[in-house]
Amino acid sequence: MSARIYLLGAGAFAVGTSAYVVSGVLPDVSSELHVSLTAAGQLATAFSLSYAIGAPILSTLTGRWERRTLLIAALVLAALGNLIAALAVNYPILIAGRIVAAFGAAVYTPAATLFATSLMPPEKRGRAVAIVFGGLTFALVLGVPAGTLLGPTLGYKGVFALISAVAVLVAIAERGVLPKVEAPPVVSLRERFAGVTDRRVQIILAMTVLAVLAAFTVYIYIVPLLKHTAGLTGNVTSLLLLLYGVGAVIGNFLGGRITDKFGSLRTLFVLMAAITVVLATLDVTLTTAVGAGAALVVWGMLTWAFNPPIQSLLMELGGGLLISLNASAIYLGAGLSAVVGGLVIQTLGVGYLPVLASALSLVVVGLVYLLWRDSNLQQVEELERDEGIYVTATAD
Repeated sequence: MSARIYLLGAGAFAVGTSAYVVSGVLPDVSSELHVSLTAAGQLATAFSLSYAIGAPILSTLTGRWERRTLLIAALVLAALGNLIAALAVNYPILIAGRIVAAFGAAVYTPAATLFATSLMPPEKRGRAVAIVFGGLTFALVLGVPAGTLLGPTLGYKGVFALISAVAVLVAIAERGVLPKVEAPPVVSLRERFAGVTDRRVQIILAMTVLAVLAAFTVYIYIVPLLKHTAGLTGNVTSLLLLLYGVGAVIGNFLGGRITDKFGSLRTLFVLMAAITVVLATLDVTLTTAVGAGAALVVWGMLTWAFNPPIQSLLMELGGGLLISLNASAIYLGAGLSAVVGGLVIQTLGVGYLPVLASALSLVVVGLVYLLWRDSNLQQVEELERDEGIYVTATAD
């Protein structure tokens, strides 16, 4: 595989670390800025909602830009946002930095994915996309634990400054290595949202939002949750986050293979049912370091296996434009998770996060069943039409 593709993945790693690292430095932000843990968690909300809103708008506004220039500009914008966060002297400036960084990520990720496919022949494009998204996965595997480890030494400001430096270095490398690629045909904002009128697409996007909300409601506050359930802190927490990331890498790899073998809807139903069980039992499994390690590996694997079948469904229904909307749905769910999780912590306590998350996951199981039933009904109707026996039901 071309080194250029891996360089695009390195950029995804930089912007992905910017997104995920907050989970590892929440206690440091709370302590240094003298804000509550819930307020610190809103840094994830600011990033995620800015990404969700900014992705379709910024993609439309920059639609005519030459692609290499766009990638470099996106990385520079992400670096600027992290630099603002590193230099922030108060909470509002830190939030502003997170918003700027999110806009850079919102431009970079879809542009890098399409850039990667343009460099490879059709039979290798799937692998190219996997490498770019692999950068996001490794951001979870390495970036978040690194933030937890480096936070006490560098402070959260040092962590954000380091991410900014990585983004700049990747931008310089891409400027020297990547070829110029002309912009694809411009797609209007109306065309980007046209697919949302399909009921099946609405259900799938709702599944994404709720599934991510269930996962990140717990994950964003996993550090204080581990302290609450088992008294775990410091290096042990970093190791557990690393184990979650390892599970995520495995799940991301296996999710596509399982989807190809068993189909998208069947895979989603089993995955979400299993995730519901894992979330519902976290109050038991997280009471020891060994139990927490096993639970986080399994949870990470199941959660990150969710994306391939969802992407497969959307490709069947409308392709790339729907996938870009799904990216916004992912970050919308992640953004809402900090707000919802914060409310749970304030009203009930951090120990109730898994209870809410498992309930949300169970709703997704119901939505998968609803989509599955509708798909089966549609297949029966199409078969009846083809055989000339379709009958329109009438009211008695």
